[in-house]
Amino acid sequence: MSLLDLPPRPSPARPSTPARSTAPTVPSSAPTAPSAATPSSEHAEERTSRSDRVNRLRAGVLGANDGIVSVAGLAVGVAGATADIRWLLIAGLASLVAGALSMAMGEYVSVSTQRDTDTALIERTRRDLAAQPAAEHERLIASLVESGIPSDVAGQVADSMERHDALAAHTRFRHGVEQEAVVSPVSAALASLVSFTVGGVIPLLAILASPPALRLPATMLAVVLALALLGLLSARLGESNARAATIRTIVGGILALLVTYGIGALLGVAIG
Repeated sequence: MSLLDLPPRPSPARPSTPARSTAPTVPSSAPTAPSAATPSSEHAEERTSRSDRVNRLRAGVLGANDGIVSVAGLAVGVAGATADIRWLLIAGLASLVAGALSMAMGEYVSVSTQRDTDTALIERTRRDLAAQPAAEHERLIASLVESGIPSDVAGQVADSMERHDALAAHTRFRHGVEQEAVVSPVSAALASLVSFTVGGVIPLLAILASPPALRLPATMLAVVLALALLGLLSARLGESNARAATIRTIVGGILALLVTYGIGALLGVAIG
């Protein structure tokens, strides 16, 4: 047999290599991007901030107005009865200290009562939702219908609101109370204390620094300027009509001064 008749030798098989993937592998421990704040949480924070700001603004305006008018009224009333500067100083300081502390405590007690009432209402609503959810659901639907939502869609709206936050939906739309907007009594008391003191110092300095013949006009001028500034400031902070707020505070303050001075003058004549 010749070499040409031999069968060809089979070539050795090459090991097959796995196909290389072109898609990059992502490690399982890759950090995820932080989730942004949801619009509902941002809206809740905005409502809380606005409620606290309005609370401090109300307490501050009330305290400053009361400080200006009450201290000026008492000092002018005493000035109508006597020209002794010592009695004016004693009456003015006593009115300033007592009025500031009284305003702070009154504001604290008032706001604390409101806070306790709102907190108790929220807790009662929480218990009612756990005990009788169906009845509370029907009450929410009735409240939505009363607010103007058509009755044929009020049920769907109530379902959607309860899925999102049932307690907030019931307290807000049925009772007008928001969990995030419960006011702080401490901030209201401090605002009243500081504003009353600042407001009361203005007429007190005016009446003590003026000669006896000019005490009434000087004090009235100081009160008018202070009340005008207070009206403008409160209107700007509250984004309301500055003219109406200014006129309202000035007229009330002037009337209080005239009445107290007249009473003091009558008592001074009677005592003299």
